[in-house]
Order: sequence, then structure tokens, then C-alpha cells
Amino acid sequence: MELTGAEIVCESLIKEGVDVLFGLPGGAVLPFYGALSKYSQLRHILVRHEQAAVMAADGYYRASGNVGVAMATSGPGATNMITGIACANMDSSAMVVITGQVPRSGLGKDFFQETDTTGVTLPITKHNSLVMKAADIPRAIREAFYIARTGRPGPVLVDIPKDVFQEQAEFVFPDEVNLPG
Repeated sequence: MELTGAEIVCESLIKEGVDVLFGLPGGAVLPFYGALSKYSQLRHILVRHEQAAVMAADGYYRASGNVGVAMATSGPGATNMITGIACANMDSSAMVVITGQVPRSGLGKDFFQETDTTGVTLPITKHNSLVMKAADIPRAIREAFYIARTGRPGPVLVDIPKDVFQEQAEFVFPDEVNLPG
């Protein structure tokens, strides 16, 4: 079935067993928040600051043993999460952080609120990725959860441009992960 990238993120989170996520809306992730209202299975906890989202996701993992999920927008929204991501990395907390990014046409052009989120978080995550097509979202989410929870647990970041959230694609969730080590 064809869905928007935002709906694909929601469907993928449900397939991973997510029932709660922590976040703060912002420009680049507004398409996700629009789609989220269709998914009563996903409970969103609104925080007042992006750092609170990652700290809450960290606490959720520590209390439940389930991968914590945090969400923020591009630029300052994503960089406000750095301390919480670093904490999760140092303390081995399984977490998936989803950040919005400027549209693909603005990448590398000093677009409003563009930050190289994957570059900034590379030293403090187990893995991170920039998803450039809506059809690639299910694989990226599946791999993020797999990496976050296997071996030494830790944070994984998935950065998604705003127009990828809006793009239509077939939703095909992978049955297995193939990541040769």
C-alpha cells in the first residue's frame, strides 16, 4: 500500500512494538505529527525541550527495557538532543532518535535550520543515517532498532528530510535485518 513517508515512520514504529515516544514538534517534522494523529496505538508525550525528549526516552528504556524513542526537528531541535544522546551512549541505553531535516533540495546549501545532524552525532551514536527516499524508511527504522538493542545497547539516529516525510511510497517492512559485521 502507498503511504506518505510520515505514515511509513508510524507503521514502522508500530511494527517494532513502539507504543510511546517522546518529542517536540517543529517545522521539519510537522508532516510526521500530522500523520501521528491517525495512529492511536502510538502515544506521544509532548516535552518542553528536545533534551527532555531524549532524557525521557533514556529513562523509558531503563525502566521498561524497551527501546526508547525520541523525536525532534532539524537544526537547533536536533542539536538540543546532543547531551541526552551522549548520555545514552555512555550508559548503554537503547534508543532510536528520529530527527527531521531540511528538504533534500536544501541539503548542503546552508538552508534555514540546516545542520549536519548525522555528522554532529557520529561520535555519540552506535549508528546514524540520513534517509533520502520514503521507500527506504522501513529498512532504516528496522536497522536502527536492531542496532540499538543488539550487542552493547546504545542510541541510533535516523535523520529524515521534510520532503521525504511527504513523499509517497509503497510500505514494505523487512522481515529480517542483513547487516554483515
